[in-house]
Amino acid sequence: MNTKPSLRKTGLHQKTQLMSASEIERTLVRLAYEIVEKNGGVAGLGLVGIRRRGVPIAERLGKIIARIENAEVPVGTLDITFYRDDLSTLGPKPVVHDGEIGFSIEDKNIVLVDDVLFTGRTTRAALDALFSHGRPRRVQLCVLIDRGHRELPVEASFVGRNVQTTMSEVIEVKLTEIDDAERVLLMEK
Repeated sequence: MNTKPSLRKTGLHQKTQLMSASEIERTLVRLAYEIVEKNGGVAGLGLVGIRRRGVPIAERLGKIIARIENAEVPVGTLDITFYRDDLSTLGPKPVVHDGEIGFSIEDKNIVLVDDVLFTGRTTRAALDALFSHGRPRRVQLCVLIDRGHRELPVEASFVGRNVQTTMSEVIEVKLTEIDDAERVLLMEK
């Protein structure tokens, strides 16, 4: 595994594994059912993944929902680059780049999808970017992990797992599509 050198550079070590590949899959299936139920089906529903790891999660949710409902749900990408040091509250603010969502969000129920909800700043930047593409009927947030420590009044409508963390801990979501690994880790300084 090539992550050991980069872990040494960041000074992080693995504290525990929070989710295995099968636990991630089960969680996504549960979230897909919750999204369908809370939205009364898939009519007018769209999923938008926040780049980077929110995109494959949104794509997976879209496939699961399609199997559940026997209907396709549009899945798009919102390109938000967030340069931050997860261990610092003084890190830079999110940088939003125009991205191509790939479908009209006008008057749709949009579910923004991300891997980890932390301070809420990425979500705020994503909302700004989303509204530059149109006016959805409703926006909901779906995250795999909610680790607390909010700096903004942001709450996810759909949460895979709540994990209480300290400020010296970091959640690392590893997805096959990006990392060639499938697990959620709790890392520590």
